[in-house]
Amino acid sequence: MNIHLITFSPTGGTRRVSESLCKAFSDESVVTELCTKPQNLSYPNITADDLVFISMPVYAGRVPALAVERLKDIKANGAKCAVVAVYGNRAYEDALVEMQDTATGMGFQVIAAVAAIAEHSICRMYGAGRPDEEDANELASFGLDIFNKAKEMTNQTNGVQTSAPLALPGNRPYKEGCSGPYPTAGDACTECGTCADACPTGAISFDNLKGVNTELCIGCMRCVSVCPIHERGIGDCLNLLAAHLKPLCSERKMNELFLTRWRN
Repeated sequence: MNIHLITFSPTGGTRRVSESLCKAFSDESVVTELCTKPQNLSYPNITADDLVFISMPVYAGRVPALAVERLKDIKANGAKCAVVAVYGNRAYEDALVEMQDTATGMGFQVIAAVAAIAEHSICRMYGAGRPDEEDANELASFGLDIFNKAKEMTNQTNGVQTSAPLALPGNRPYKEGCSGPYPTAGDACTECGTCADACPTGAISFDNLKGVNTELCIGCMRCVSVCPIHERGIGDCLNLLAAHLKPLCSERKMNELFLTRWRN
């Protein structure tokens, strides 16, 4: 059984969650990062015997459409998988069921799901420092539970799948997604081009490094996270958003694991 980590991690939190889940077998895992330039994308070779962890960030209760689009280019080949929704200590709403539906439609066997917390990608004071040491230990335990469940299912007679469909929180149809906010650079921007190099959609042009193409930008905040002088952001909108989120994000949320069960 090969272990695959497929992530879409613009600011690094989703990747850290994924790595924590697979800490016990990290030396054996193959990592595929979908948050990159289209020309840099490469897709893993997955077999039916493999276990795949698919990790995505949550934006306003949904997962990024771009992440789903790129994920669908991967051939599932009937492999077992765990879907992992990583959110900024507010709520994950319909993200897990959206990921479950996507993965199932691709041909994966979804045997587990995880809702995990990482630092909020816009208002970094919420979920600050997460996943922390407590999270990392818990997530590593989750990962082992998922790994053992996959082995248990593989060892069943004739390899026949006899588990019940995974019941997850969330709504179908999913809630409406939203766009923005769209980061731009301040006056102190040196136009080094780091943001344009890192943007997964090409929303930042080398001809206008301080601006952004709002038709291409997905508000992932990758450009903000890589700016070497911290000069890119959403301006006054940050304080307004932080105030709106304060009653929703201040209390520490807990990571959650959902494992498939055998049919009666």
